[in-house]
Amino acid sequence: MSQNKKLHIGNSIPRFVFVGLSILFQLGWLVLTIQVLNESYPWVEMVTRILSVIVILQMNSKHSNAAFKMPWIMLILALPVMGLSLYLMLVIFGDMGNTGKRMRAIRAGIRCRMPDNKEVSEKLMQQELPSAALCRYLAEYAECPVYANTAVRYYGQTADAFSSMKEDLEKAESFIFLEYFIVSADTSFSELCEILIRKAEQGVDVRLMYDDMGSVGVNMFFAKKLADAGIHCLIFNPAMPVLNLFMNHRDHRKMTIIDGKVGYTGGYNLADEYFDRRHPYGKWKDSGVRLEGQAVQSLTAVFLEMWNTCARSKEPDDRFLRISHKVPDAEGFVQPYEDNPLGGERVAESVYLNLIYSAQKTLYITTPYLIITDEMTNALALAAKRGVDVRIITPGIPDKKTVYAVTRSYYAGLARQGVRIFEYTPGFCHAKQVLCDGKTASIGTSNLDYRSLYLHFENNVLLYGGKAVEQMAQDFEALFPQCKEVTQQYREGRSAALRTGHYILRLFAPLM
Repeated sequence: MSQNKKLHIGNSIPRFVFVGLSILFQLGWLVLTIQVLNESYPWVEMVTRILSVIVILQMNSKHSNAAFKMPWIMLILALPVMGLSLYLMLVIFGDMGNTGKRMRAIRAGIRCRMPDNKEVSEKLMQQELPSAALCRYLAEYAECPVYANTAVRYYGQTADAFSSMKEDLEKAESFIFLEYFIVSADTSFSELCEILIRKAEQGVDVRLMYDDMGSVGVNMFFAKKLADAGIHCLIFNPAMPVLNLFMNHRDHRKMTIIDGKVGYTGGYNLADEYFDRRHPYGKWKDSGVRLEGQAVQSLTAVFLEMWNTCARSKEPDDRFLRISHKVPDAEGFVQPYEDNPLGGERVAESVYLNLIYSAQKTLYITTPYLIITDEMTNALALAAKRGVDVRIITPGIPDKKTVYAVTRSYYAGLARQGVRIFEYTPGFCHAKQVLCDGKTASIGTSNLDYRSLYLHFENNVLLYGGKAVEQMAQDFEALFPQCKEVTQQYREGRSAALRTGHYILRLFAPLM
């Protein structure tokens, strides 16, 4: 950075420790208080037990996945004080009901400005792709239109995506929107920040939103320093040492939008390891896409919905939407879609299941975490039994050892049904991709785990045909030789001790 644009955004280990210890202290105090009351006043114990029964009945009546209910029910029955305290802290007091109402109202005001593109949808249906009907589901139930006038560039190396993104940011004239789960105070963001500050000084509307838990390592004055430099900044769901934490709901989205004409999204955050500049878990594998054209409108709408919800503002300004221009190299069909825990639809899970069910020849998947429901397990197994070549790539080096153990606990059941499992031996594979028959693909931020599919705010892009899908297929073919296939190893069985450990981990997998 030049001298007048330098911004100190150093990491804050004290903040991370403070927030973590505060949350642990709060939980401990809650458990201790209830325990002491139970021991001192017999009627309190009776109230606790009655409340536990009410909570379990209420939980069981919810139209949610049974895998979520069972761990909570067992925990509350086995350890009423601990289980009830955790449930009160993370679920009851962490409910985002009012936020959901506000977001739905804002969403309605923005989505009415989006094109319905029914003619594009009908044109796609004529392509006779088995997965083509999926676009109708996304358009009608998720309010995510499909587009034709959009050029897509696939990046199997995110360092290339980062370089391209900086070039496009330099060309920004009207606005820049960024929304990320992790922003880390390292060289990557410093380079980006230099451009953002300079653009803000030129009058460009620059906005950054980041998740507080995901970016817990940055300095607690980070947002203010960015604001002082001309960057409008919002923190999603600040992690504060108070009871009402909403801890389970995080903004896991990753997108950059430039003038409503160019958009970037994928698996990568704004931190050095995502661009292979730092190697905490070996070589980092990730992916992303660049969109140019009308489909960027959907990314802009998703950003504005979250921004206005968190800022408690009403700004469905048409100057940010309905921006389109002819793209000469547009091909295929593009359908950005978002998922959030406050709506009735489990959009990302539905898209993944549709792709699995519609696969006829090949189904290739990369995911850093494989913690899936029985429904998705059965869908993958059925696809393999139909003769589909189903392959799943997971990391060879874990970032979270416990979650990695849970991921591996799913291998045996899938392998015995014919699903092929690969581990990326050079390091950590963070890409979130599904490629169906080499013709339809999903790429974005949704992992194949409970948190992404049920608790987090996510965004993805569905691609029907085009060069980008071909490039993703080529990337998969280059990726398999770098992996170790462990299918046979897990198909042949595990030791009794390992099976027992996996059973226990699987039981509490939805809570991880």
